[in-house]
Amino acid sequence: MNASGPDAQKSDHIKGVRYDSRLVEPGDAFFCIEGQKQDGNAFIQDALKKGAALIITEKRPSDEKSLAAPFAVVPDVRLALAKASDYFFDRPSTKLRLIGVTGTNGKTTTTHMVEHLLEKAGKRVGLIGTLGARWTRADGDKQYEDLKFTTPQASDLQELLASMVSRSLSHVAMEVSSHALALKRVDGCQFASACLTNITQDHLDFHKTMDHYWKSKRLLFSQLSESVQNTKAAVINLDDALAAEFIKSVDKSVRVLTYGWNETADVRAVKADFDFNGTRLELATPAGPMEISLRLNGVFNVYNAMAALAICLNEGIDRSELKAAIETFEGVAGRFELVRVSGRKNESLAQPLCLVDYAHTPDGLDNVLKAARKLVPPGGKLYVVFGCGGDRDNSKRPQMGEIAENLADQVVVTSDNPRTEQPQQIIADILAGIKRMKDVQVEPDRSQAIHMAIETAGEKDVILIAGKGHETYQILADKTIHFDDREVVRKALMAKLNLEPAS
Repeated sequence: MNASGPDAQKSDHIKGVRYDSRLVEPGDAFFCIEGQKQDGNAFIQDALKKGAALIITEKRPSDEKSLAAPFAVVPDVRLALAKASDYFFDRPSTKLRLIGVTGTNGKTTTTHMVEHLLEKAGKRVGLIGTLGARWTRADGDKQYEDLKFTTPQASDLQELLASMVSRSLSHVAMEVSSHALALKRVDGCQFASACLTNITQDHLDFHKTMDHYWKSKRLLFSQLSESVQNTKAAVINLDDALAAEFIKSVDKSVRVLTYGWNETADVRAVKADFDFNGTRLELATPAGPMEISLRLNGVFNVYNAMAALAICLNEGIDRSELKAAIETFEGVAGRFELVRVSGRKNESLAQPLCLVDYAHTPDGLDNVLKAARKLVPPGGKLYVVFGCGGDRDNSKRPQMGEIAENLADQVVVTSDNPRTEQPQQIIADILAGIKRMKDVQVEPDRSQAIHMAIETAGEKDVILIAGKGHETYQILADKTIHFDDREVVRKALMAKLNLEPAS
């Protein structure tokens, strides 16, 4: 990257890399990223006023002669940011084992499982994803950091990885979103393994076509060939329709580990029995058979467990250690999470079984409703309360309406995060996929919708509240408010059971 303009030699002493002009400090390089809402080129002067020592852009500045710092014109500023950040932070991903998990559903649970399994094996592990970043400090306590994106922007990611290296972490499990791959946020990262959970429809508001969506995710696997890590592995769900396309992208130097119910899978589900307490699972693995008592339910969690086990087998963790560790994994907040209330003396109370889940795609909703159905006792009904996000792919809305109608006995359509769209329009899009309105209710107020379902349901019924999961907010047109499905469920159950709130 050659710098041009006055005092070009200043670029030899860059003190930081930034893409947000508000965060620029004296001596930083400022990368002008053209985003969906803002163009970094419009903030060059703001960056210069804060002391930027170098400007990197894809557009030659119209006022280049008057710029107070040198500039460089590059073909791809996002790629330049990724490469520069990797270099600036001294290639942190070469100093630990970076495990990337991509796919439409299951990324969060799989990475949390990997973290749990590796920590039980005595490793020091970092986690990066939808719920933020975290790692265990030397004193044994967890340290947390909020993130703006599931997979951070390149400079933020490399800085975070460098911080984890400085804390002597050995592994990092990271969710890798399709956005991050398409926008080159993980370029320069040296992955030890890459995992595909599944491919179903999502994020078409960004990708426009399913072809672009899954090919963006496949970039993670082609990137493995460039990694300097040893014992690299591509862990791929063999039951996914696109598994062969992902396997084809893997270099011969990379080990391929497949998983699924397919008889040729390396980690294969032989038998799974589900009940209220979890799953009794039999697996065939390259290390030998495993019989596991999972505390989680649902076929989707069987897939998550197989993916995590395959990853950790590649890391050399003993089969007996993995069995003991995965049997203590209790799940992830907002993922098929059971929400109940107790009486004053913690006695069991007759109440509907309420589950909160992040499912916000057609496939996700289909999976959790099928898992919830297995928990409905004879004589009980399955309720679902859900909506769809505004300013996102609207083609999945009628699909989710159809799935809800086909798999649940009672459907309550409500709001999710409407953002700038009218909630009633989003609901209308969902209802377009529903053929019969007999067992369907509409309540745009999400809190009221949850209360209505719980008030109506009996003690043998199961209620799935889908779409927001772990989120503690709701995004409206002009503001973001505090909103937690789990809190609302507890309040509704307390009201139904005439319980006094805890003082």
